[in-house]
Amino acid sequence: MITDSPDRILRLNTVLDRTGLSRATLYRKIEAGTFPRQIRIAARCAGWRESAVNDWMRNPMFYEAKD
Repeated sequence: MITDSPDRILRLNTVLDRTGLSRATLYRKIEAGTFPRQIRIAARCAGWRESAVNDWMRNPMFYEAKD
């Protein structure tokens, strides 16, 4: 059964907790295109789509960020 729940926005600390990555490694992976880019929530606020983080967690070795 598929549910139509909205995609949540995860903040930095939640992403770090879920992935086990350090802050520096996370941003290095974003720059390399091997982790999803964050999205702008407000002028000084960003987060990650929960679905994108879950996609990465399913296969972190071969993940490639889409443009």
